[in-house]
Amino acid sequence: MSDVVLKGLSKRFGETQAVADLDLRIRDGEFVVLLGPTGAGKTTTLRLIAGLEKPDAGSIEIGGRDVASEAPAARDVAFVFQQYSLYPHMTVYENLAFPLRAPVRQLTGAEVDRRVREVARMVRIDHKLENRSTHLSGGEMQRVAIGRALVRRPSIYLMDEPLSSLDAKLRSELRLELKRIQKELGSSWLYVTHDQVEAMTMADRIGIVAGGRLMQVGTPREIYGNPANLHVAARLGQPHINFLPADLLPGANPPPGTTVIGARTEHLDIVASADANAEVDWIEHLGDQNHLHIRVRDHKLVTLADPHRAISPGDKISLTLRDPLYFDASGQRLG
Repeated sequence: MSDVVLKGLSKRFGETQAVADLDLRIRDGEFVVLLGPTGAGKTTTLRLIAGLEKPDAGSIEIGGRDVASEAPAARDVAFVFQQYSLYPHMTVYENLAFPLRAPVRQLTGAEVDRRVREVARMVRIDHKLENRSTHLSGGEMQRVAIGRALVRRPSIYLMDEPLSSLDAKLRSELRLELKRIQKELGSSWLYVTHDQVEAMTMADRIGIVAGGRLMQVGTPREIYGNPANLHVAARLGQPHINFLPADLLPGANPPPGTTVIGARTEHLDIVASADANAEVDWIEHLGDQNHLHIRVRDHKLVTLADPHRAISPGDKISLTLRDPLYFDASGQRLG
């Protein structure tokens, strides 16, 4: 495995700037997630690293070697696409073995068999090796697609939202599986998603991407607790962070230049009080927690509350801020 370094990477499609001056290092053995909405430039970044697109500017280094001008086959990367892209006429075994049978690999039949069975056990699909890929469930097909990348042992694995088409329960299970596999292999992964739960639970570091630009890179805790700007703050957190005028609620101690306060659940104290400054609009009951929708003058905000707390729509409450986040007029973090 090797470090992968992107320097000043840019790519434009007509009038659309898909990737703009992107700098990123994926360290050897690191799991990095690019998080952002559709059109943020995540998939284009993967395609540039894989050689499926040619950059307009910048360099791509894998193991200290600039590969920007090399063909995809020479770059030693493995790409897992959002759709499974399996060969329907082949069995699971044949799908897994296919990338190992390329003439350039010069592997013996015994080595191919050993790798296929080892990876099949790793992704827990070894009991389906003789099945046609068309006879598998969605989760099983995705395991085969991931396994087909794992058998190659490349310098870096590129994952393009591989779990997005699966149901919620299966996504949750495969998140844990992928993280387990990555740790077992000690391999470098660059994984892109729009799902903040995937990013928070899987990543060693998260890169927040918007409009082709890398806004901030850090551990999940750093990105959540110390966002660089309003956009980054809005990408993580459930329910989403509340953005409020600086003078809306008591308890803040804003630095000069503050125009917006960011308040997550942990930044809001709720007290039943005769001296109320807010009203509960409605409540979403989610089993182990409640989402309170609260109105403060002309502003609405959402926070979590204990489901056993006696509170009902229409109740008057007192809201106080506790160590919230502060932003200036341009959206940059203060303090």
